[in-house]
Amino acid sequence: MASKAGEGGGGGTKGDAPVPHGHAPSQRVSSLSRDSDNGNNSPSSRSSTSSWSEEPVTSNMDISTGHMVLSYMEDHLQNKDRLEQEWIALCAYEAEPCATTLALQPENATKNRYPDCVPYDHNRVVLTAHANVNGSDFMNASSITDHDPRNPAYIATQGPLDSTAADFWQMVWEQGSVVIVMLTRLTENGHAFCYRYWPEEGSELYHIYEVHLVSEHIWCDDYLVRSFYLKNVRTGETRTVTQFHFLSWPDSGIPASTKALLEFRRKVNKSYRGRSCPIIVHCSDGIGRTGTYCLIDMVLNRMAKGAKEIDIAATCEHIRDQRPNMVKSKVQFEFVLMAVAEEVHAILKALPQ
Repeated sequence: MASKAGEGGGGGTKGDAPVPHGHAPSQRVSSLSRDSDNGNNSPSSRSSTSSWSEEPVTSNMDISTGHMVLSYMEDHLQNKDRLEQEWIALCAYEAEPCATTLALQPENATKNRYPDCVPYDHNRVVLTAHANVNGSDFMNASSITDHDPRNPAYIATQGPLDSTAADFWQMVWEQGSVVIVMLTRLTENGHAFCYRYWPEEGSELYHIYEVHLVSEHIWCDDYLVRSFYLKNVRTGETRTVTQFHFLSWPDSGIPASTKALLEFRRKVNKSYRGRSCPIIVHCSDGIGRTGTYCLIDMVLNRMAKGAKEIDIAATCEHIRDQRPNMVKSKVQFEFVLMAVAEEVHAILKALPQ
């Protein structure tokens, strides 16, 4: 359980958290914490504190590759039989190794939000047991790599529980992560999907990690950003962590359009540029929305680096090798295709013809 640690700062320098132009780092929206987790209050009922311009679309893709990828995507989207066959094949795919023994041990079972959404043994995130509030090394989180197994691109995890909030911040600290992507509201239609693992204002202490909310800004109706100072009270070290919170993605569904999510992704990646630490991505179960976001981002990152061949189903199998059932439904898989097609179209429009 988190305990109040007063209203003071994190005890270190402010770092380089992104702040909307024209706003001081300390400015925040006082009403947002009380509204953003309420499924009955639409984001559009709140005033925006800033109006950020859209991030420019950039890529190393050449025109011929872009048209080839776009043709591939459009063929899949128009050919429903082919899409259905690919999804059936994905559902039949079995990862190897696939043991989840540690997650299901009695002492760890209570740390899982959903008993059927757990990490594999072979690539689970391992906490330092002697630094843990419960003396445990278990966390419902999976390292997700692209090409380099030594450097995970993402950590896919469930929305923290009250009892795992301290574990979450320990993971953030130990993995050196500076960006959190949150894809769920705290509650939706009266159901709890994630514990508020940050203070509404001021600071809170989560075992040995003090979290200070520096700023909270609405970018638009669909998403907002929070900046935190994270302090290890044992060592006195501090870091800046930025949380990007997407509000318009219902549980088990998809966003109303690809545009907002693609713009959100560009802003996340602009903040993350040049970092080598993993991005922490979570929804409620750490599988459906989390898997969909990671798949879109991984495919588009490969394309931005000049990849000539894109196989979304194979890439989905690759991330399912690392966490079970990533991308939970056919509609989410189809949304990935739509998002990639939309971004390629935008890239082609931006290229000199």
